[in-house]
Amino acid sequence: MRHSSSSRRRRLLGLALTGVLAASAVGCGGGSSSSGGGGDTLVFGASADPAILDGPFVSDGESLRVIRQVFEGLVTTKEGSTDIKPALAKSWDVSPDGKTYTFHLRDGVKFQDGTDFNADAVCYNFDRWYHFTGILQSPSVTYYYQTVFGGFAKNEDKSLPTSLFSSCDAKDKGTAVITLSHPSSTFLTALSLPALSMASPTALKKYHADSVSGSGDSPKFNGSYGTEHPTGTGPFTFDSWTKGDKLVLTRNDNYWGKKAKVQTLIFRPIADGPARKQALEAGDIDGYDLVDPSDVASLKKDGFDILRRPAFNVGYIGFNQAMPPMDNPKIRQAIAYAVNRQKLVKTKYPAGAQVAKEFMPPQLWGYNPNVPDYSYDPAKAKKLIAQSGVKNPTLQFWYPSNVSRPYMPDPAGNFQLIKADLEAVGFKVKAKTAPWTPDYIDAVQGGKAQMYIIGWTGDFGDPDNFIGTFFQKKAPDWGFSKPDLFKKLDAAEAETDQNKRAEMYKQINAEIMQFLPGLPYVHTQPALAFKPSVKGFVPSPVNNEDFNTVYLKK
Repeated sequence: MRHSSSSRRRRLLGLALTGVLAASAVGCGGGSSSSGGGGDTLVFGASADPAILDGPFVSDGESLRVIRQVFEGLVTTKEGSTDIKPALAKSWDVSPDGKTYTFHLRDGVKFQDGTDFNADAVCYNFDRWYHFTGILQSPSVTYYYQTVFGGFAKNEDKSLPTSLFSSCDAKDKGTAVITLSHPSSTFLTALSLPALSMASPTALKKYHADSVSGSGDSPKFNGSYGTEHPTGTGPFTFDSWTKGDKLVLTRNDNYWGKKAKVQTLIFRPIADGPARKQALEAGDIDGYDLVDPSDVASLKKDGFDILRRPAFNVGYIGFNQAMPPMDNPKIRQAIAYAVNRQKLVKTKYPAGAQVAKEFMPPQLWGYNPNVPDYSYDPAKAKKLIAQSGVKNPTLQFWYPSNVSRPYMPDPAGNFQLIKADLEAVGFKVKAKTAPWTPDYIDAVQGGKAQMYIIGWTGDFGDPDNFIGTFFQKKAPDWGFSKPDLFKKLDAAEAETDQNKRAEMYKQINAEIMQFLPGLPYVHTQPALAFKPSVKGFVPSPVNNEDFNTVYLKK
C-alpha cells in the first residue's frame, strides 16, 4: 500500500495522544476499592477516554482497545503474536493472481442486537467504508481505511490513489467474496485491525453512524451509534459510558466463542501516569497500561505483576537529506558510528529493550540480522567527517517535549546523550525542541527538521507496515527520492508468496541500512501492571489484547 505522509502524521498524532496525556495532564482518580476488586468485575486504568466506538473513525489506542472487546473482524492475531488466525471467517481461499479472497464464515453468529452475521453483513461493512464521502474521506477521520485501501469509490481528493478494494459479493449466507483492484499481500494481515471490524448493519443505520459534520481535524458525530449503541459480535456488549469517569461493558452470554470470565469490564480514564499507579496501589483499578519505566521496580517490590508486550516498535534518528549536510553519505555514516547506542539503551531504557540494527523489530519476518552494522567507533566517525569534505559540520537536532512514548520515554535525555556523542567527534549541535503536537510532528513531517528523534509502533504484522510506511514513496521527513527502492517495496507488497516476500524484505533492509536514511537505535517492550490476583491477560505486540480470557483469582 502507498502510505501518505498525511496519513502517517495522523497515526503519530492519534496514537501519541495517550503518551501526551500521561505525561502532561492530571485525570480523575479511580473508583472505590469495591469496584476494583470484585471477582465479577475487572477495572482497567486507561490513559484517556476513547474518541468514539466506531472502528473506521479512530486511530488512537484507547478507542481500539475497547472496540476490540465489542467487535470482531474476519481474522485476528494469535495470542501474544502477530500471526493471523481465523475469527468471524473460519477459513479463506486466495485466487492465484492474489486479487480475489473468498471468506468462509462461521455459522450461527449473531450481532449483539440479535441480527445475523452473514455475507451480506460483511459486504455491507466493506461497501460502507468504500462509499464514504465528504468529511469521511479525510485522513484525519478514516486513517486506517486509507492506510489499507487507499482511496474510495469516488475520490474527492485527486491525490488519493485508486482503492485497493474493488467489490464484495455475498455468494451465499456463509460465503463473502472480496475482489481487490490489484494484488496486496498486506490485505489479509491488515484485516486483523480492530478498525476494520464487522458492525451490525441494522444498528449502523438505525443510530446514524455516518452522520458526521464539522471538519477533518474536529469531526462531530451527530448520530448515537458510536457513543451509545456500538454493536458487534464480540465477547462483551456495550453498557454505558460516562466520559471522564468510566466506560462499562458486560459479558455477552450469547457469544459464539470463548465467553468472558468476568461479568463486567470497566475502563476508567486516568490521564496522569502517577495517578494510575496510585489507583492500582489503592485497589481502585486492577491493572493499567503505559507503566512508567521508573515505576517498574517499585511495583514489583510491592507485589504487583509486570507484564511486557513483545517488542514491536522502533526508535530512530531521522536524517532529512533535503537539508545539507544530510545529503552527504559520509556525514550520515559518521553520525551512525558516533552514537553509542548500547550506552543509550542501557542508560535510558528499562529491561527488555534492545539495540536496533534496522527499521523493523527482530520478531517480524523479513528481518535481516546481517544488515550493514554501525558499531560505536568514534575514531571512524572522525575519519569519515574528514573524508566528507564538510568543514565544521553543524547539525540542527530536533527532539520533542511534552510526550513520552514506548520508544522514547525520555526524549530530552536521549537528546543529551546523543548530542554529547556527536560533539565528541567534531560535530557542532544546535538544539531544537517543540511540543510533540502539533509543532514537533508538523516540523518533522513537513520536512523542516534536519535531524530528529522519533519512532513507530507497528499496527499489524507485516514488514510493509514498517519499512513500507517509511520508505515506499518520497516523503518530506526523509527528503530523498529513490525510485529503485520505491519500486522494490511496491513489488514486495504485491508478491503473494510469503517466503519470497521475506527474502525480498531482507534484501531491502540491507539496502536501506547501506543507504542509511536514518539511524535506528532501540526496540522496547512496553510494560503493563496488574494486581497479582489478575490472571489470563496475554500482552500483544500490536495491542490486540482480549479481555475475555482475563479473570480475578479469589
